[in-house]
Amino acid sequence: MPTVGLFNKEGQKVGDIQLADNVFGVEVNKEAMHQVVVALLANRRQGTQSALTRAEVRGGGAKIYRQKGTGRARHSSNRAPQFTHGGVVFAPKPRSYRVSLPKSLKKVALKSALSSKVAENQIIVLESLELDAPKTKEMVKILNALEAKKTLIVTADVNENVYKSARNIEGVAVIPVNNINVYDILKYEKFVITKDAVSKIEEVYA
Repeated sequence: MPTVGLFNKEGQKVGDIQLADNVFGVEVNKEAMHQVVVALLANRRQGTQSALTRAEVRGGGAKIYRQKGTGRARHSSNRAPQFTHGGVVFAPKPRSYRVSLPKSLKKVALKSALSSKVAENQIIVLESLELDAPKTKEMVKILNALEAKKTLIVTADVNENVYKSARNIEGVAVIPVNNINVYDILKYEKFVITKDAVSKIEEVYA
């Protein structure tokens, strides 16, 4: 079973914590992680882009000049794509970019992402992370003590004080454990998670 240090808010090691081998110690599957990240980013696309084709552009209709005898190219409408204010060739239209993946693949990818953080020694488990009030200075102090800059902070539940304290710090994000995803885990260099959040992950994925 992987064993990592357990730290307090002052950055001091207060002990060790054993992580579930079948969640934080699995073989990293890069292909699964890649598929899930691509699907996640695709599903975030709104798909609302739209442009007008030559059939939809206002104007045109009458042939702009006679077919023969002018020495110019044969044209029918001044709303063809080659003209200014003409329609767009293969114009984009609203569509869904949604990609569906099996739950088993998502599970493998998430475990792989968590295991990669453990293998690269980029996971920091906190004894607890409670703040009396939103205070960015306090959060900066904690992160400096943990030597964590580009960091994803995972809490056991929605924690408004922690979220508000970190939201103005560049390169830092806070999410509750039930919202973790492969993209965010891989995006940030450090993975800071509370002890309670670790228990919840192991309860669901072990």
